Amino acid sequence: MIKIKNLLPSLKERKRYILYKTNKKMNKDDIDGSLKSFMGELGIAKSGLKFIKHENEIGIIQVNHKFVDEIKTGLALIYRPDLMIRTVRVSGTLNNLKGAI
Repeated sequence: MIKIKNLLPSLKERKRYILYKTNKKMNKDDIDGSLKSFMGELGIAKSGLKFIKHENEIGIIQVNHKFVDEIKTGLALIYRPDLMIRTVRVSGTLNNLKGAI
């Protein structure tokens, strides 16, 4: 049986967590679809986008540290009448974001 070695910490991708708030209840598939139309599927794949938490008007997204600005821009460009999405905070750990909620 062959044992696979773990990745060194220097080879792992660095992650950032983005806390966002909306003024209306919104489906996470709508956010994902809008980001795909802005960045394309290849850009979403490179950014490593994951929805960590998505409740009523608050959500947390995990992304690669190189794509934070692109994701924030994509969130700001989502246009729907009477809908506003704003990024509240970007952090390297989830514990720091939980204090901001």
